[in-house]
Amino acid sequence: MARQASRVASDHPAATALSSAGLRTFFRIAGAWGLSLAEQRAALGNVAKQTLYNWRDHPESARLRDDQLDRLSYVVGIYKALHIIFTRPEQADSWIRRPNEAPPFGGKPAAATLFSGKMEDLMRVRRYLDAARGPW
Repeated sequence: MARQASRVASDHPAATALSSAGLRTFFRIAGAWGLSLAEQRAALGNVAKQTLYNWRDHPESARLRDDQLDRLSYVVGIYKALHIIFTRPEQADSWIRRPNEAPPFGGKPAAATLFSGKMEDLMRVRRYLDAARGPW
């Protein structure tokens, strides 16, 4: 029988710590990728501008929902996979902006898929990169 991953309830004190660490990491990645405000909001589930500003300025007081933590996890995983695939950080960080002929992207940059606001699209890009990266 498969073991299910344990989750931290959003009202658990550890949820605040996970939210804070995840947001700090997300905003560093957003800077490396040059994400616009709209792209940041979409990656996090189309949150309100003021919510995004509050999270950026006070990540220690943020309490994200499970789906938002999942979104952060996908973004971090995508970032990590890119830095494994590409030897130079500038290659990894610019990949999302370059046109891509691979089937999931249809000639468009990955950013068009990544920042659609749909979690399925974050998952799709993550799976694509994990397959491209290969085994550890």
